[in-house]
Amino acid sequence: MGVIDEDMRSIVDSAKLGFVATVCADGSPNLSPKGTVRVYDDDHLVFLNQASPGTVANLRRDPRLEINVVDFLKRRGYRFKGTAEFHGPGSTVFEWIHDWLLATQGPGYPAIEAVLVSVDRAMPVDSPAYQFGHATESELRAAWAKTYGVQ
Repeated sequence: MGVIDEDMRSIVDSAKLGFVATVCADGSPNLSPKGTVRVYDDDHLVFLNQASPGTVANLRRDPRLEINVVDFLKRRGYRFKGTAEFHGPGSTVFEWIHDWLLATQGPGYPAIEAVLVSVDRAMPVDSPAYQFGHATESELRAAWAKTYGVQ
């Protein structure tokens, strides 16, 4: 069994946005939102380099990264730590994620290359409301929906 389980798959799918953390050449952090983060298999995430010159430059120099995804309605998510490798057009990885992009977003979205992330560790991210036992997931979801008018 791989690192990525069914709950993690569900969260990545429902979050719709992941945040990729890398390290700049000067040692400062770089955090970049990615709307194409998908689970590729039990040990890999993938996202597209659509317009990510800073993220890509950082990963070419140092392939270590962390991807954070949170389903804001459930108020929980995961941090995935791993290393990146690049796959260009024509590769199986690129074609898989590019086909998903075209099927969900339609034509016209740029896709330079795929970034395949070998996940070494996955750690949960939970709201403090869970830690203090104040609410269940369904209660937190209902409260968010009521407060912000989101279903």
